Amino acid sequence: MFNELINWMAMIEIPLFVAVFRMLVKQRKEMEEQLLATQNHTEGRVDICKESLADFKLHVARNYVSTGYLKDVENRLTNHLLRIEKKLDEVGRSR
Repeated sequence: MFNELINWMAMIEIPLFVAVFRMLVKQRKEMEEQLLATQNHTEGRVDICKESLADFKLHVARNYVSTGYLKDVENRLTNHLLRIEKKLDEVGRSR
């Protein structure tokens, strides 16, 4: 009986466990390779997005708002506020 158990283990169980272990090792290696490939692909996409965002910010800064335009708007607002302040002072003095 003991001899049959040893034969069973030697002929069936040990090769089966070795095959399962090899399968697990191979699966782990493939998953690590795919994870690395996905990570590299994702990093490349993030770099592309960062570059695109920087280009868009530069485009907006060049084409939509210029320093001269901002100074013009600031001067107009300041002049308008000074006129309002002058009118309020005149109303306050007349009372």
